[in-house]
Amino acid sequence: MLCDECHKHEASIYVTEITSQGQIEHHLCEFCATKLGLLAEKQNVFSINDFLSGIFNHEPKTTKHNDTNNLKKPLICPSCHMSYQDFTRTGKIGCSDCYKTFALALEPLLRRIHGSSTHIGKIPNRAGGTLSLKQEILNLRKQITKYVEAEEYEQAAVLRDRIKVLENQLHAKQNLDKGVDQNA
Repeated sequence: MLCDECHKHEASIYVTEITSQGQIEHHLCEFCATKLGLLAEKQNVFSINDFLSGIFNHEPKTTKHNDTNNLKKPLICPSCHMSYQDFTRTGKIGCSDCYKTFALALEPLLRRIHGSSTHIGKIPNRAGGTLSLKQEILNLRKQITKYVEAEEYEQAAVLRDRIKVLENQLHAKQNLDKGVDQNA
């Protein structure tokens, strides 16, 4: 079936318009549908490789100084010998030491992709009791620092008291675990 508008191209888009007189069907080609504003103009389609290269397309900061010798020297992992350029091409890290080697370049990348550069995951039940308490204490200490910097000492005092309670719970759990380990 030919396009109702231009009568030249094959109709590939079918639009049903509902009016007070009833239903009106329009058979249009892609060109006419785009011209009439019924179809968005085709955007450049890109592959996942293009997407990843867009994400990775920034130069890693090697040092805080603008030393031209350091900028020309490529980042290479001492353990697996993977270069940062290899990482940007493949999107895969070679080993755990790559995270340390490419840390300055990965930090903004991880923030952009995940919203954070710190992994916050589930804690195993086996170690969960003490581990979750330790994590909560660390988080509260960070919050105390922020409150003190903002001169909100009352809030900091509340958190300090909460930390004392959590530390007592932590010591009790650790002592309980030691007692269980000695009896086993």
